[in-house]
Amino acid sequence: MPKLFVTSGMILFASLYAFGQKAPLKIGVIGLTHTHVHWILGGTERGDYEIVGIVEPNRELAGRYAEQHGYSMDLVYDTSEELLAATKPEAVTAFGTIYDHLEVVETFAPLGIHVMVEKPLAVSLKHAKKMQALAQKHNIHLLTNYETTWYPTNHRAYELVTEEKAVGDIRKIVVRDGHRGPKKIGVNSEFLDWLTDPKLNGGGAITDFGCYGANLTTWLMEGERPKSVTAITQQLQAPNNPLVDDEAIILVQYADAVAIIQASWNWPIGRKDMEIYGLTGAVYADNRHDLRIRIAEGYDDFDETSQTLEERPAPYDDPFAYLAAVVRGNIEPAPYDLSSLENNVLVVEILDAAIRSARTGKRVRLK
Repeated sequence: MPKLFVTSGMILFASLYAFGQKAPLKIGVIGLTHTHVHWILGGTERGDYEIVGIVEPNRELAGRYAEQHGYSMDLVYDTSEELLAATKPEAVTAFGTIYDHLEVVETFAPLGIHVMVEKPLAVSLKHAKKMQALAQKHNIHLLTNYETTWYPTNHRAYELVTEEKAVGDIRKIVVRDGHRGPKKIGVNSEFLDWLTDPKLNGGGAITDFGCYGANLTTWLMEGERPKSVTAITQQLQAPNNPLVDDEAIILVQYADAVAIIQASWNWPIGRKDMEIYGLTGAVYADNRHDLRIRIAEGYDDFDETSQTLEERPAPYDDPFAYLAAVVRGNIEPAPYDLSSLENNVLVVEILDAAIRSARTGKRVRLK
């Protein structure tokens, strides 16, 4: 049987969470054009949250998803104002364009309504800073969701390198994310239209998949501010992605380490994996469940152990269960946690510097 690696505190919290969870969190879904929305539409049976309204002016799209997931079209509104007039959400989740994230926060933060957005936080550092200021002014939680946040391998890797010091001090992190490209994998037209738009998505692969590596690296480096960012981008599928990059390599320089982020819409096989190299060995998070540890022996030999991990305990296994626990006060996100605002503002700053570096051909130093 696979072994589950959790702390005793997490086990205790999971037990208390299951015993004492309040009524489901009332969530409004803002937009349906980001196909990650199927995650929340298909997860209501857990009981952590209920969808009280959906904002989507494209009635055909809303109807298509209603038929797939079984929700009533009575839940669908054309605007956020209509949703607010009819319902009282405690939190909203943004599943429209990345450019729209700022407007969502501008609409709901002044009302004290918490917000979770899909990765990345914002299309630009200017947008991110405005969102951060609004969240702080109105005392709301502003969280960012990544698929990789819920990978048990990433959390075990974090424990191994930052808490147990299993491979010594970090010297290099390599994160690789992506797939064959949005058009090649067959994303629907509503998603493709804005995912390949430099204004609405903030870039191509550099934004879509570069954010994963920046997020994980910021977490592993415990919020350390990079010294500089250097990046190159290419367009290897011009007919499919005429307006944006589809290949990006980002080098993030720290005082005593470097991160290499490879974000691509040109991988022949979809992937989300990470390698962490320390002074005495390496940790490989190969996918969601499989992890390897290599301890150096001699010049090029090593002792390797592997682990296959189970899912993490609730609510650490699902973004919307986690959101409910945060809003209810059962969890207080630590600074630079994967979902945290501090982490994700720095993610956008790294991406902003990477885009400028790729455009100018020069290294960008962070102040």
